[in-house]
Amino acid sequence: MKRSLVRKPIFMIGLAVTAVALAVGAYWFQPWKLWVDETVHDKLPVAAARSVPGASQDSAAALKTLATGTFISHEHSTKGTVKIIELADGSRTLRLEALDTSNGPDLRVWLTDAPVKEGVGGWRVFDNGAYVSLGKLKGNKGEQNYALPADADLDKYSSVSIWCNRFDVSFGAAELSKVAA
Repeated sequence: MKRSLVRKPIFMIGLAVTAVALAVGAYWFQPWKLWVDETVHDKLPVAAARSVPGASQDSAAALKTLATGTFISHEHSTKGTVKIIELADGSRTLRLEALDTSNGPDLRVWLTDAPVKEGVGGWRVFDNGAYVSLGKLKGNKGEQNYALPADADLDKYSSVSIWCNRFDVSFGAAELSKVAA
């Protein structure tokens, strides 16, 4: 009888430790995000162009593309393009178009000075140098706009990464190429 009493507390403690470990693991990895897509369809940022006195009413003509790039996959399959657009008022927006990547915990959009490298060697380079976090990724699919800080130097920052802050890894990245004026 004594033997079953000793085993019961040990079993309960083991069960409690297992439950806590599963809860912490679920919070950390957020595995349900692998099956949940978040699609965003931001419109082109044209409101600022209309608010400038004397600006053209043709808002599409008021946009100027400064740089473009195409995503390559890193830790997760990532497709789509990126543009940096200047509006008539001088503000700049980073635009993701046709983005298609995996969902994940704590994904960010980073403008970085790191070179985009193919393969595993390119997964973890983006936090080694300078970067500007443009905020949380709004969704893992679709078209999205992110305001660029006025002091973001496009001569210094040459790539964009979908960065997983939780695991310090790039889901995908795009090298920016300046568009000739």
